Amino acid sequence: MTARILLVEDAPDVQLIVADLLRGNDYDVVVCGDGEEAFRITGEQPFDLLVLDLMLPGLSGFEICAR
Repeated sequence: MTARILLVEDAPDVQLIVADLLRGNDYDVVVCGDGEEAFRITGEQPFDLLVLDLMLPGLSGFEICAR
């Protein structure tokens, strides 16, 4: 079973690098770029791990964890 990871990062270059590395290690990766979208997605889909940038547009990584 492949682990599902939500990568929440607003910098496109960092998104690309981290997502490619994770996918290269056979993880199923979903990427989004702001806190509001991340919060919505986590309510709709199950994930095994969230990789959160702390300083995001909308909700911060800290706020997502607290909710």
